[in-house]
Amino acid sequence: MNWLLLIIAGLFEVAFAFCLGKAKETTGNEANYWYTGFVLCLAISMYLLVKVTRELPIGTAYAVWTGIGAVGTVLIGILVFKEPATFWRVFFIATLIGSIIGLKIVSA
Repeated sequence: MNWLLLIIAGLFEVAFAFCLGKAKETTGNEANYWYTGFVLCLAISMYLLVKVTRELPIGTAYAVWTGIGAVGTVLIGILVFKEPATFWRVFFIATLIGSIIGLKIVSA
């Protein structure tokens, strides 16, 4: 259950980065809505991270949480914000995914 919550926390990290990116593209009330989404997603992500670190090692939980956030944010950047998908960018994201999986395997 803690691993599932950690994945959800990582997805909320991606969501708060997405909200931040959208807020940057907008102005006025629309930007305020995105900033509100940012704060809510940040709070949920942090709450879940704190919750899972009661059972999982902090180093592993934090590394997996940040990894999910990093991979998800790069993918959102490529797919939504039209950032470049260069070979090296995709290569290092793939190595990060492999590292996250490795941490899960050795921490089971």
